[in-house]
Amino acid sequence: MTNESNFINFTGMKIKEITSYLEAIAPLHYQESYDNSGLLVGHPEQEVTKALICLDSTEAIVDEAIKHNCDLIIAHHPIIFSGLKKLNGKNYIERTVIKAIQHRIAIYAIHTNLDNIHDGVNSMIANKLGLEDTYVLQPKKEILKKLIVFVPIDAVEKVASAIHEAGAGHIGNYSHTSFRAPGLGTFKGNEASQPSIGTKGQLEEVQEFRFETVFLAHLENKVLKAMFTAHPYEEVAYDIVHLDNLTDMVGAGKIGHLPQAMDSKDFLLWVKEKFNIQCIRHTNLVKKQVLNVAICGGSGSFLLQDAIRQNADVFITADYKYHQFFDAEDKIIIADIGHYESEQFTKELIFELLSQKFPNFALHFSELNTNPIKYL
Repeated sequence: MTNESNFINFTGMKIKEITSYLEAIAPLHYQESYDNSGLLVGHPEQEVTKALICLDSTEAIVDEAIKHNCDLIIAHHPIIFSGLKKLNGKNYIERTVIKAIQHRIAIYAIHTNLDNIHDGVNSMIANKLGLEDTYVLQPKKEILKKLIVFVPIDAVEKVASAIHEAGAGHIGNYSHTSFRAPGLGTFKGNEASQPSIGTKGQLEEVQEFRFETVFLAHLENKVLKAMFTAHPYEEVAYDIVHLDNLTDMVGAGKIGHLPQAMDSKDFLLWVKEKFNIQCIRHTNLVKKQVLNVAICGGSGSFLLQDAIRQNADVFITADYKYHQFFDAEDKIIIADIGHYESEQFTKELIFELLSQKFPNFALHFSELNTNPIKYL
């Protein structure tokens, strides 16, 4: 895709329309605790006509946005990680924010929440490597909740349908999952009540279903709104339960296998060529051949033991420190390909996500290489 093909005249788009769509795919709830994804500069109601897609929102990127009349920067890495106490321009972070504000350019970051989704950054890397049968290397915790609601028998299908349409009931490759058990519900309304069944002031008995289903935590408000709208009762009896269950749809890293095994040195040389990188820092080639490949875009050393436990032959990631390479203990090949290099395809991913939803919105790839690391 050329830059020219990404420029299409468009007006009337508000920032919140773009960010709401991105956050429906990569919810902010999925970001790591240290992260700062979301709208960092600008107002959700601000109108935008062009967006610049990049990995890092630096001063040079803001200059590029000004040059191309872009009023929104969508970056992978947040320019602000910790709170700003002053805006005096004393460092590149403050200068970037000041310049963006002066030129009414909004900055949005979609970082570890995009890393952690099923079809996110790591899936992009896996696809570039041609990995098959991939799954999450370390599933994210505290993602699932269970809804339990009591519904009169004649209304259970309507309520269940509404709840499932809101996104509840997905387990792996299955949708509309639920459990239903019949029982007897009782209630007695006071003088202010307006019961849809029975008479206020009288003890009523109703044949009900106990309806249970699971949902991703970030969908809670949407699921509850659908339930309340569809449920016939004035006061709905329901429970929300936090689950310790893991889901293979959300989490850090990926693991999969090559179509066929490769000599380990040939594999690393192939990765070097495929990613157009100048060097790979790696441990001893303790595996004669590579078949199972674990990956993590950006800093992934925290996933090493997961990669070893799941029998990966090589772990491709970035930002390894000297002493951390010893942690391989001749059980796996660690291949550090560089932070920028491992995430270079993220711009393509963001473009694909936005162009699917907003085909007439003007998107522009940054032409700048913001990698602060240089090689001789």
